[in-house]
Amino acid sequence: MANYYPELFTPTYIGKVKIKNKLSMAPMGPVGYADANGALNQRIQDYYVERAKGGIGLIITGICNVDMETEKMAKAGLPSPTQTPLAFIHSAYQMNERIHAYGTKVFIQLTGGLGRSALPGFVSKYIAPSENENRFDPNILHREMTKEEIQTLIQKFVTAAVISKKSGFDGVEIHAVHEGYLLDQFAISFFNKRTDEYGGSLENRLRIATDIVKGIKKACGADFPVSLRYSLKSCMKGLRQGGLPGEEYEEVGRDIDEGIEAAKILVDAGYDALNVDAGTYDSWYWNHPPMYFEEGTYREFGKILKENVNVPIILAGRMENPEMAVESLNDSCDIIGLGRQLLTDPDYPKKVRAGKLDEIRPCLGCHEGCLGRISNAPVSCAVNPACGREKIYGLTPALNKKHFLIIGGGIAGMEAARVLATRGHKVTLCEKTNNLGGNLIPGGVPDFKRYDRALVKWYEKQLELLNITVKMNCHVKLSDIDTYNPDEIIVATGSTPIIPKFDGAKNIVSANDILVGKADAGKEVVIIGGGLVGCETGLWLAGKGSNVTVVEMANDILGGPHGLPHMNHYMLEDLLDYNNVKIQTNTMVVSANNSSVTVKNAEGPHNISADTIISAIGYKENNSLYEELLEKDIPVYNIGDSQKVHNIMYAIWNSYELAKEL
Repeated sequence: MANYYPELFTPTYIGKVKIKNKLSMAPMGPVGYADANGALNQRIQDYYVERAKGGIGLIITGICNVDMETEKMAKAGLPSPTQTPLAFIHSAYQMNERIHAYGTKVFIQLTGGLGRSALPGFVSKYIAPSENENRFDPNILHREMTKEEIQTLIQKFVTAAVISKKSGFDGVEIHAVHEGYLLDQFAISFFNKRTDEYGGSLENRLRIATDIVKGIKKACGADFPVSLRYSLKSCMKGLRQGGLPGEEYEEVGRDIDEGIEAAKILVDAGYDALNVDAGTYDSWYWNHPPMYFEEGTYREFGKILKENVNVPIILAGRMENPEMAVESLNDSCDIIGLGRQLLTDPDYPKKVRAGKLDEIRPCLGCHEGCLGRISNAPVSCAVNPACGREKIYGLTPALNKKHFLIIGGGIAGMEAARVLATRGHKVTLCEKTNNLGGNLIPGGVPDFKRYDRALVKWYEKQLELLNITVKMNCHVKLSDIDTYNPDEIIVATGSTPIIPKFDGAKNIVSANDILVGKADAGKEVVIIGGGLVGCETGLWLAGKGSNVTVVEMANDILGGPHGLPHMNHYMLEDLLDYNNVKIQTNTMVVSANNSSVTVKNAEGPHNISADTIISAIGYKENNSLYEELLEKDIPVYNIGDSQKVHNIMYAIWNSYELAKEL
């Protein structure tokens, strides 16, 4: 078998546990994947086994709670070794047997809870190291934990590790000094105001984390490896305020110097590896990097720790570029962590080893399918609908092979074509322009949307591999249908930007036209519409030197606090502010001309200079062809934006659902 990146595929060790390569699956929360006993349900077992089959060397599970009573968390939420130990052992042992069949090792990540970072309603017992406001709702106060509660929690970690070892796990990872969760709140003086042995000095603030590893080593043996999920730096400017990459600010959480000192204390206590990142819930985009980050998010932090401690460093954070990963092994880490990339494509390791990089389905950094829906449904993936439900929602061969005509080569049309052809159908796809991708073509223009461009390239490769007939510059009309002789038709004709009309203004253009270069933006730009398209276009233009004002009728941009996944929302808001993009909410455009826009809000009407006015108020479905085709005696379906304007995830998911059943 070819090996294009041998440095990634040589064995390594954590403690005395040998790992077959230097690629690990980063921990991602399995919320919703527990059964009533706190055991691992069949879906999560299949999910991890699928990644082992794909060639990963080490799997680190998402958080499993050591004590569901600590915060009175809903028992159908996270798996828990201590809730019903025998049930947990039975589920985990059979999963680990399957994982080991592929030569993959597996560590379980154990957590002590959320503390002030709990989403309101997710727990019923609000606790913290000291009295603290809730991260999301300052009206909720978290009381100080008692010593008895702390000592019980430490013992629960030890008990959970013993159960995990009996369940066949090769090691454990402690979810402790990380991301501003409960035990990280103890470690950070900004949140920990205690005066007993669990507060004050750094050693005291780390006491829970050090007592946990000492207890596990005593109970499970010195050779049972214990990794630590570890955020070197908090990246906080203040309460609920993150610091952007490259921004100068005073760190109020754990700074790098304290992070180095803490790492030494923790390694001396017995931790066998550090799984490194940065950030807290107050700077949440650092822990879950959106597309606005550069790749290799944490490399500088890994490098610092490699120079200061002598245990393996695991490093995730957009590390999927194999050349960068190889380079990082030399100075920033010992093991590469892959999180969302393994959600999008569990076969990533196999494809990298074989040099088939153009066949790797990319992660968009959108968070829509994973953390964005975690309150409503288990973790999945925007571009891989089968993620987390591999056995119950995978593709099966079609029993009755048909010829499908797909009209439209945007994301929805390409996904339908891919799925249908994978199942054995004959597919002809017609695109009226000379490019596949639809609205992802303008949407992918800014550099921070490079993963959108990569997704289009991936689809193009899939259509080629599946021998799908693709006709470009092919504008299908009702009168053309019979020439294709299809058994069934799928319409995916997309949507068109909505452009408002103002008397006297000839300089109003769509965001799409600006992005693809059909129109040029001047120095003074007003964007009508503060949704994702308007804000990202504004950020891109500000980076090119334009003075940008975004005008939004609602009282918040980006659809409000729940319009986007939190980390993407927070970071985009901070980037807009950092790049001096002016935002006017609760504001309506009442008129415009070729040099200015008149807006009205609570302060009354006023003018904004504008040599370019950009419309980003939405899109209108192109469904006229679908309506015409309903008259023909052929089954016809409507998907993607031509059915309902939505985001990338639902364009893919709805197309997958339709095509897997036809």
